[in-house]
Order: sequence, then C-alpha cells, then structure tokens
Amino acid sequence: MIVKIYSLYAVIHLTSSLTVDIPLQSYEFARGGTGTIPCNFKPQKADNPSIIISWTANPDNPADSEIDILRYYHFSSTTDNVDVSDEYTNRASLQVDIVKGWANLMLSSLTSKDSRVYQCDVKIPKDTQGKQSDITTVVVLVAPSKPICAVQGKAEFYQNISLTCRSEEGMPAPTYTWQRYDVSNNPRQNPPMATDVNGVLSLYNISTETSGYYICTSANKISNASCILTLAVMPPSDSMNIGVWIIGGCAVFLLLLMIIICCCCRRKK
Repeated sequence: MIVKIYSLYAVIHLTSSLTVDIPLQSYEFARGGTGTIPCNFKPQKADNPSIIISWTANPDNPADSEIDILRYYHFSSTTDNVDVSDEYTNRASLQVDIVKGWANLMLSSLTSKDSRVYQCDVKIPKDTQGKQSDITTVVVLVAPSKPICAVQGKAEFYQNISLTCRSEEGMPAPTYTWQRYDVSNNPRQNPPMATDVNGVLSLYNISTETSGYYICTSANKISNASCILTLAVMPPSDSMNIGVWIIGGCAVFLLLLMIIICCCCRRKK
C-alpha cells in the first residue's frame, strides 16, 4: 500500500513539474530560406519571477563545447532581454510568449552548415524536476545544381558508350533520369539493351539510330535541373582513314597515268 501511494505521488509530482517539448524529431528547411523550430514549455506554476530560455546546437566535433545561439531572460522586475551570440547576429531570433508557454527559434539565410542537432533549454528557479530541455535535428535541403553531361567512349559504329550525368550539389541526393529525342526533337524510347542507373546511361552496339538529343534531369524534393547532350554516331575512324588512302591512291594513279600519256604523245611527234 505504501509503495502504491509513493508511486502515485511520484507520477503527480512529475506531471506537475516543468516540461519542455519540441514537437518533431526533425525539421527540413530549404537552403537560403528561413526556418522556425518550435519549443513548448509548461512550468509547474503559472507565475514565475524569472525564466531563462536557451537555444544551443551541437558542434561539428563532439569533443568541442556546444554552440550558443541565443539566451532569453525573463524577470518580473525588469524588461525582458535576448542575448544573441555573435555567430548568429542578424540570423537568429526568438518568438516567445511566456504566458502561452512557447519560445520558437527562427533562423534565416540557412546554409548546409545549419544542418545539426538543436536544443531548447528552460530554467526556472525552484522548478528543476521533470523535463527541462528537448532536442531536434535540422536538415537543410539543397536543390540540385545544374548537372554536367558527358560521353565516355567513342561515338562510333558498333561501339559501347556511356552517357554520364552528375550534379555537384543536392540534398537529399538527387535522382537522375535520361530522356531521348530524335533529330526532329520527338521523344523516343532509349535504344534496346540500354541501361539507366544512377545517372549513367549505357548504350551498346551503337549506330546512326542511336544519334539524337539526350536530356538528363537531376531532381530531389526541392527542385530539379537538366543538361542536354547531342550524340552524333560516326563511322569508325579506321574506316575513314582507309577511305582517305583509297581516294589518295586513286588520285596518284590518275596523275601517273596522265604523265605516261603525255610522254607517249611527245614521242610520237
């Protein structure tokens, strides 16, 4: 009986103590934009003479100290004050309502470096039990950069080649798709046996039918970008060289024949 009474007391005590809560485990924002991370808190008492709210972030190196973003001071005897660290000046601000119990962090001009774990911490004198802080992860999304298209291999009859497509930037990692168009700009299916894997379009036993325009689209949940590649499949260079030698040989033969004819004509005279 005593154990049950003690357990009930502990539950009541914890539920009436300070609780801090960030609703989601992670938030996604676009690079260059503004993101708001909500933080809700419920103190043990409705009226508190002093409250200190801190927002911090985890460092890149776990061995380093946490990154201070801002600290908010609420005292019943003075005007409220917000202290923003130098690193976040003009980028970090706080939306706060002590009565309603929320202190939301706003970050502007977001970059990839802002992708990290953030913590909201609330300190109230004589209200030190319960949950005084909560954490969440911010992921800054980056639109794919314009991809670079290239040809690997010789674009000659009967060869196997690969068309490559890659974006330097993109978070989450972009997915790639290839679309083929003929010389009249009509969409066509990829050639038989072609494979399209992670931005690499492999073409086998190519011919003039393989020629055309190929567009690669790099896309993620933020946006997409494309590059265009013109493929012109030509006869093998060795065949072209043989043709040149044949033409050159015929020209030399005709020249020698003309010289012989001229010499014979002069002797008859």
